[in-house]
Amino acid sequence: MLEGAKPLDVGIPAQVFTTRASMPYEVRVCGAAPGLVTGGDGLAYHVAHGLDALEWADVVFVPGYRFPDRDDPPRAVVDALIVAHARGARLAAISTGAFALAATGLLDGRRATTHWHYTRALRARHPLVRVDENVLFVDEGSLLTSAGAASGIDLCLHILRGDLGVAASNHAARRLVAAPYRSGGQAQYVPRSVPEPLGERFAATREWALHRLDQPLTLDVLARQAGVSARTFSRRFVEETGYTPMQWVMRARVDLARELLERSQRSVEQIAADVGLGTGANLRLHFQRILGTTPSEYRRTFTRGE
Repeated sequence: MLEGAKPLDVGIPAQVFTTRASMPYEVRVCGAAPGLVTGGDGLAYHVAHGLDALEWADVVFVPGYRFPDRDDPPRAVVDALIVAHARGARLAAISTGAFALAATGLLDGRRATTHWHYTRALRARHPLVRVDENVLFVDEGSLLTSAGAASGIDLCLHILRGDLGVAASNHAARRLVAAPYRSGGQAQYVPRSVPEPLGERFAATREWALHRLDQPLTLDVLARQAGVSARTFSRRFVEETGYTPMQWVMRARVDLARELLERSQRSVEQIAADVGLGTGANLRLHFQRILGTTPSEYRRTFTRGE
């Protein structure tokens, strides 16, 4: 936690990965040194740990902080992040925490994002970083960055989904009363010349579709449910989600298949039918394309208690 740390950015990973019996994580909050850290927005934090906490961490979150475009973090913090990464820890930045990761040089040549208000500043201060201002988060393996505070939830759920599977991620999302899945490719900020009240309608259409994934869901069917033309629906859907309607439906079907693989003993063929992909061969094809693995391998990885 750096001086000027933003309250939501601090609280999100602490709450998602909360220390409890059902979660295999231990959360520790640290600063450049133990003691009082002046936060942003009128708050302050008393942290119990210094940079020695990074020596054992598997994932190190760097919350956003005020005035990241003025000065780099203290050298001791930068060095500790570099050492933690070299040891194998994942480094994850929320919002302007991306500036701290960029200061290490580890993001040079890699994609990264930050809050849309600071994307130009990040690009100017660290020109070797491939700044993407049109996404909610970026996963570069051991280096992850996210946009504003709310997208920090998406990033944390993404990490949790990779560690423990879809069921655990969805359980955490329900506990937080948060959306269970927003892809990293979704636009964080879409400027429009004329505001249009389509967002809520399309959110309802997506929810409607999630309960009918086993049924034929064509562009025309979705557009008709939304009450707009197929052309308008397709264009606005991409603006709101970063995916075409059919890409979104396919990923939703694969996600449902993941949860069924984790929580049931249905065969791959049965699951393919349950999620609207027809055959096991079709499910395997899209599983491999989207996730880079097979349904059987995924089940072996995320089925617990066996």
